[in-house]
Amino acid sequence: MPVPVPRQRAIPAAESGPAPAASTTPSAGPAGRTSAPHTAAHPTTGPDPAGPTPAKGTGTSITTTRALGTTDVTETTTGAMATEDISGPISGPTSGRNTGPSTGQGGGPATGLTLLVIEDDPTGSLTVPEMPDAAGKPIRVRTARNLTEAERLLTHDVNCILLDLALPGAKSDADELETLRHVLRLAPRHAVLALTASGDAERGAEAVRVGAQDYLFRDELDGRLLGRAIRYAVERKRGDVAQRKLTESRLRAQENVRLERGLLPTPLLDGSTLRFASGYRPGRSRALLGGDFYDTVRTPDGTVHAMIGDVCGHGPDAAALGVQLRIAWRALTFAGLCGDELLSTLQRVLEHERSDDEIFATLCTVDIAPDGRRAGLCLAGHPSPLIASPGRPATLLPYENSGPALGLLPKARWPRMQVELGPSWNLMLYTDGLIEGRIGVGNQRLGQEGMVAMIRRQQAEGLSGEELLEAAMNEVRDLNGGELTDDVAVLLLDR
Repeated sequence: MPVPVPRQRAIPAAESGPAPAASTTPSAGPAGRTSAPHTAAHPTTGPDPAGPTPAKGTGTSITTTRALGTTDVTETTTGAMATEDISGPISGPTSGRNTGPSTGQGGGPATGLTLLVIEDDPTGSLTVPEMPDAAGKPIRVRTARNLTEAERLLTHDVNCILLDLALPGAKSDADELETLRHVLRLAPRHAVLALTASGDAERGAEAVRVGAQDYLFRDELDGRLLGRAIRYAVERKRGDVAQRKLTESRLRAQENVRLERGLLPTPLLDGSTLRFASGYRPGRSRALLGGDFYDTVRTPDGTVHAMIGDVCGHGPDAAALGVQLRIAWRALTFAGLCGDELLSTLQRVLEHERSDDEIFATLCTVDIAPDGRRAGLCLAGHPSPLIASPGRPATLLPYENSGPALGLLPKARWPRMQVELGPSWNLMLYTDGLIEGRIGVGNQRLGQEGMVAMIRRQQAEGLSGEELLEAAMNEVRDLNGGELTDDVAVLLLDR
């Protein structure tokens, strides 16, 4: 059983004052500067038989040896040039170690970027030079000899990986690139720099094509070049990640647009003399479909059926439920159901499909006789349609006998009211989003009376069809002082 190597740490005076029971020997540096004092190990622990490896460059060297088992890991902070050698049995996952930024004299962070070097150089010829980041803070360096150690050291605070393509076991260029691919799979959100032999630009370029942010030559490393390459790689990776997320977001948005357009109804009015127009504006941003729904079909007997409804709530769940109710309404209508029988069946569909017992839906159905002069009207907690004809201003259809919204009362009934339309008319069905917008200041709403007055004025100006609906929705939005928070659906039939 291997004997754990005891912890050794030499702490510079700048960090915690003079270290007791330790001998220091300052040496003169270039240009009259004094290099960092070499600090021997504490006599009670015994020196390292191999002797400490001096850090290159200026600054103070901190060497720490921890008894953590069979894994040897080196960690260096350049600038302050701190090194950690870890060996001994690992008592827990490496990611459980304190990976937060170290602190300097002022208590602030002493390190900015963190570099993970993956290399196994038995000659020790690879030396990572001193590097400050863009803010002048030292770049912290961790060293792993293989991919297993790299995986343990790949904590959340690592910003960049420097991978030596010539790791042991890579006998060909393909093996080296497979090692790189393994690292890219291991760290998909980290910047990766490939380290290759001097002059082997072709292999480095291939590494970039595989996914590395850049490549460097082993024999040309210096602090300025490596520091700049790290910062460039990190920023480029951030840009790549942001661009990928933007592209994915655009693709999802395009898919949603195609889906929602496909879910909007296509009126089935072949053979009818009635003209149809509709308008739709969802309350949620960047969407085409909300909780409002509508449909219009003509059955074989010549009757034109129109429907408009509103599922409580907003977002994709409400939209999905609205589409289910619309499709169910169309199927039931073609099956010959009408009035109370149709609405009772739709309520059962709602009760089975809703995700919460408190979800309900309002609904308005109109069935227009083949001659176009009469219609049956059913209201389930929904605003009454608006009708206008030549010589008669727009007014609301009767709503005294309306029933409750679908999903509120298990045994509710919805009476069918017979209304006279006349020889020429236009009928507008709408959801409450058109009448609940604010007007002026405070909480005052447009309401049905305000909507009727607005439609009368717009019709007097000669607007009809889609122009009328577009003008109505635009004016309601302007009165509200901006986009409406509720969905708006409007359906217009005229003869």
